[in-house]
Formats: sequence, structure tokens, C-alpha cells
Amino acid sequence: MTYIHELADWPNLHWSNERLAEPLAAVRHRQGRLIGRMEAFGFPLREEAVLRTLTEDVVKSSEIEGEVLDREQVRSSIARRLGMDIGGLVDADRHVEGIVEMMLDATQNHARPLTAERLFDWHAALFPTGRSGMSRITVGAWRTAASGPMQVVSGPIGRERVHYKAPAADRLDDEMALFLAWFEAAVPDPVVKAGVAHLWFVTIHPFDDGNGRIARAIADQALARAEGTAQRFYSMSAQIRAERQDYYAMLEATQKGGLDITAWLLWFIACLDRAFDGAETILGDVMRKARVWERLSDQPLNERQRKVINRLLDGFEGKLTNRKWAALAKTSSDTALRDISDLVHRGILVRDEGGGRSTSYSLSVDVDS
Repeated sequence: MTYIHELADWPNLHWSNERLAEPLAAVRHRQGRLIGRMEAFGFPLREEAVLRTLTEDVVKSSEIEGEVLDREQVRSSIARRLGMDIGGLVDADRHVEGIVEMMLDATQNHARPLTAERLFDWHAALFPTGRSGMSRITVGAWRTAASGPMQVVSGPIGRERVHYKAPAADRLDDEMALFLAWFEAAVPDPVVKAGVAHLWFVTIHPFDDGNGRIARAIADQALARAEGTAQRFYSMSAQIRAERQDYYAMLEATQKGGLDITAWLLWFIACLDRAFDGAETILGDVMRKARVWERLSDQPLNERQRKVINRLLDGFEGKLTNRKWAALAKTSSDTALRDISDLVHRGILVRDEGGGRSTSYSLSVDVDS
């Protein structure tokens, strides 16, 4: 099997501008309209949309690699770093803090040059203990020959399927120097540049672990540069997570193909377009939340009630019960029941079907209308 990085003309990647022209023009138009709409919002709504988007980006980028992060820790870490006053912040462990730090540096500081040292800092933030799971890895430096060939495999031991084999470790200094020089100097369309950068970096696979997350952060930096703003209103990582199987299949096909990467870029552009659908969903949720709080503006609510209502509006998973209220509000079961009963009496919450120990509650339709 010959991989793309083993071809004689690597890394002279090329593509058909003619085939990309129409879908690229459409996605750039939609991108501009979305940013224009969001920037027309008042500051509180725009801030809420950014927080939701960044939270989704961090959580879903890790999910692509099979890692599930605590969403509330991620949200709290982002809010603290951006100076957002959202209330109810929770402590985040150092692993979550490191992932958030990397993702925010890529987008909030998008104008800063992408250098080897910056990538080393990102990698060190991803792996603060120097380990990936139970395995010790090289952190804050390119992988070495000591760790053996870098392969992407699946299947049980003894019957592994090799999906991809990365360049040897002794090539990495030269490979990354070429990539970083191109990233700062090349002038294709910025969306195309994001797609090329994503593929090129993950093909080099310069680290022992974390290459996918860093590749997506690099693409996010390129997209932020394209838009000229650090504010994120859509999540490419969330869309890739939704299409993970197709994503890996397209990467594998491209890395086993030729240097014409038009098919990859067409997929990347289409995935970006679908990511804008997710942004529309976030926009709708933010507007709904604003309408609910406008309707509740004359209601006397204690801090516990405000906190839990916000959690419901932020996409609370599962059913709200007395026990969950007590846990969210960090209060006793009796106090939780009084808070809930008060809101039910005022028509802000309604009891779901069922009863007894399984009683659960939802925001009322009247408030949501």
C-alpha cells in the first residue's frame, strides 16, 4: 500500500478550483450571512451563542476520539477564560482545562503565527500528565522512533486492520517545517486553506496522540482568520462528530489516493455547510432562552430556581426530578421540593405524566410560547 505522503511529488497537493467554485461560493455566502446575523444581536445573546458553540466544539472534538468530557466543566472553563458571568460555575479538572485552553488559543488568538512551539504548547495542554490513558507518551515534542511506527488500526489483536501509516519520525522536522511555512504564507481561499491544513496535518501525524484534535483546532484557526473574528457561531467539530464514519472513510480514501484532493475538499466544504445548520439550532435555542427570561422577568425567583431553569434551557439531558434538582442546586431534598412546588403553583413548571417516586417536571408550554 502506497500512502499519499510516499508519493514522489508530496506535499504538492492540488485540486480543481472549477469543481470547488460553486459549492465554495455558496458556503462562503452562507458563512457571511450567519456572521452578519449573529453580530446584529445584542451583546448578551451573542455571548450566549458563542459560549454554547465553543462548548459544543470542545466536547464534540473529544468525542470524535472516543473521549467523553463533562459538559458543565467545559462550559465553566470557557466562561471563566472569556470573563463571562453566567453563574453556577463548576470546577474543571486539569485535563478539561488543557483542552479548553488549546481550543480557545486557536480561535481567540487566530492572528498569531502557527509555529512548532505553539503546537508543542497545545499538545502539552492536551496531555498534562504526560500520558495517554495508561501509556506514557512524548509530550510537547514530535513523536520519536522509540515509539515505533505510527499506525491507525482497528480490529482485535492478531487481526488488526491498518487504515493508515504515517511518515517515519525522522521526517517530521522537515515535514512540519514545510507545513508551517505553507500555513502562514499560502493564499488559497481561506475555507479551502482550512480543509487543506486539516488533511495535511493529520496526514503527517506528528504527535504520539492528539493529532485529530489539533488538526481540527488548526482548521478552526484558519476559519477564524477567514472570518476576521474570534467569535465562533458554528462548530465544525460537532458536525464531523455527527458524520464520524464518513469523516474517517474520506480521510482513509484520500490518504491512500493521489495528490489531487478535490474530493476531500468537496466533502469538507459540504460538512462546513451542514455545520451552519447546527448554528441555526443554537441560534434558535438562544432566542428561546431570551424569550423565556423575558416572560419571567416579573417573577420573584431565588438563585436555585434561576440556576435550574437555566440548566433546563441549556439542553438538560433526561428528566428533571426532585433528586436531580437537589443535586443541581446543591441543596436538600426538602428544599428542592419547596422550590419545585412553588414553580408548579405559579405555572412555570408542569408535572410530567406519571407520579410517585418517578415524578418529573418540565418547563410549561405557556412559558415556552
